[in-house]
Amino acid sequence: MSHHKKPKFTTKPLPTPPPAVKSIPPPPPKLQDSNLKIIPLGGLEEVGKNMTVFEYGNDILIIDMGLMFPNEEMLGIDYVIPDVSYLIKNKHKIRGVVFTHGHLDHIGAIPYLLEKLGNPYLYGTPLTIELIRDRLAEFRMDKKARLNTFTVNDNIRVGNFELEFFRVNHNIPDGVGIAIYTPVGVCVTTGDFKFDYTPVDEKPSDFSRIALLGGRGVLVAMCDSTSAEKEGHSISEKKIGRTLRRIFETAKGRVIMATFSTLVSRIQQAVNSAYQTGRKVAFSGMSLEKAVEIAVRLNYLKIPPDTVISLKQAKNLDDQKVAIVATGSQGQESSALARMSRQEHREIKIRQGDTIILSSSPIPGNERSIYNMMDNLFRLGARVFYEKIMDIHTGGHAHKEDMKLMLSLLKPKYFIPIHGEHHMLVNNAWIAHELGIPNENIFIMENGQILKIDQEQKAQILKDKVPAGYVLVDGLGVGDVGHVVLRDRQQMAKDGMFVVIITVGKDNGALIGEPDIVSRGFIYMKESDKLLKEVKNQIRKIVDIKGKENLSANEVYIKSRIREEIGEYLFKRTERRPMILPVIIEA
Repeated sequence: MSHHKKPKFTTKPLPTPPPAVKSIPPPPPKLQDSNLKIIPLGGLEEVGKNMTVFEYGNDILIIDMGLMFPNEEMLGIDYVIPDVSYLIKNKHKIRGVVFTHGHLDHIGAIPYLLEKLGNPYLYGTPLTIELIRDRLAEFRMDKKARLNTFTVNDNIRVGNFELEFFRVNHNIPDGVGIAIYTPVGVCVTTGDFKFDYTPVDEKPSDFSRIALLGGRGVLVAMCDSTSAEKEGHSISEKKIGRTLRRIFETAKGRVIMATFSTLVSRIQQAVNSAYQTGRKVAFSGMSLEKAVEIAVRLNYLKIPPDTVISLKQAKNLDDQKVAIVATGSQGQESSALARMSRQEHREIKIRQGDTIILSSSPIPGNERSIYNMMDNLFRLGARVFYEKIMDIHTGGHAHKEDMKLMLSLLKPKYFIPIHGEHHMLVNNAWIAHELGIPNENIFIMENGQILKIDQEQKAQILKDKVPAGYVLVDGLGVGDVGHVVLRDRQQMAKDGMFVVIITVGKDNGALIGEPDIVSRGFIYMKESDKLLKEVKNQIRKIVDIKGKENLSANEVYIKSRIREEIGEYLFKRTERRPMILPVIIEA
């Protein structure tokens, strides 16, 4: 979508859904001596890269295929995705991948993993599938992908598994929980959920369907843990909407709201507030513009006529008539709001009187980037609203009381907390225990562990694990940056780099001239003459090559000694350990 042309949004009504709840599906056929295996490959030790495997006999069902954003120690890394080594070995068993909703931590890894897994069938609700299609189009993979759309009222069969869905609230429309009918019993995964009694789209969670599942008998419940340590109920989107409208009404100048590009419910609130207060809306940020176009086309985002304008048109209106929705709530360097904060945005320059709303909570690791961006905005004279000073964001995840209601309705025999760091999983497990689920029936799992459930519905975690580490995406490289490379980057970021270049004779291997030293991020060479002179003397002592026949063997030996002895010498003198790179040139 161009910044210079008025965005064109078209609306297309959704197809008429099939008639309501279908009858309970018959249980899939049991196989002799087969057990159900539940294997989380991501999402159980972090918030992100969600991916869970259900395996029975020769059939594998995958739930979600997400990515995670890197933490501050993962220098230069773009994304983190699950390790699918186990699935690659068993890709002939994969019958399909089903998605709970369209956030990147549930769909973002698809372009990196799809071909490795044999291009399996992908299933999702209409908005989720369109967001997947758009992401695949970035990689020119959308034509080959086998995309299948279901509605919340459909039942689908994926191999030996029969799937039924129920609507849940999140902060993106079209989110579902999934009931998986397996030969040993019913497993329910809630996906990301909260209970919002007054959601923006006026479609609350399907309590009757959830209760119906509980009445039938749930063997395993896997529930979202992200906000399980927070007391009470999550805040309704309607309350956030009232707060936003007050800000839009009282702002003296432009209102610029930053949020996640797929947080469609919040974007709707911004559009509603702008329309009610006589403001026009412009969008800034490519991912946001794409998400808005898809949501409008599928009728999940409702924008009144003549409300949307281009950024160029926004410059010609009175400030009090303008609202801008932008990317950048996490302070990402290339995002729209971050560029505005540095006065580098092509169309929008922040000025005195602007009101900025950061309508999201910080992802762990992004705090410093967000605070730096906020400081820049304050310096430019803007007024900034953020979560700590006003209710302008509500998470999409269930608080304690929501979790209690979900578990009370499902009444599972076994409970697996999912979607969260370890302390979040533990808090969720405590809730389950409070509600009467025995500790021996609660499994706080790690990525890669295997929960086996046999035909008598006895469950245990096996000793064997499958690979489930981090796979790092850096540019076009997927997995080529491993722990060693990451450690080297961390060392260079901490103590810098020290390059030793020596020239030796091609015939006799003798040292020619003085060693050259290059320092980056370790010392300022112009002010370290004494130290450099001492280092060069140490290098001369190390380089004592006699005889051309041993030159190649000596080269390995010399490089090793330079790394060890010069490294030790520099640490004694500076108490820092730079990365030392010896280079030997024959002349």
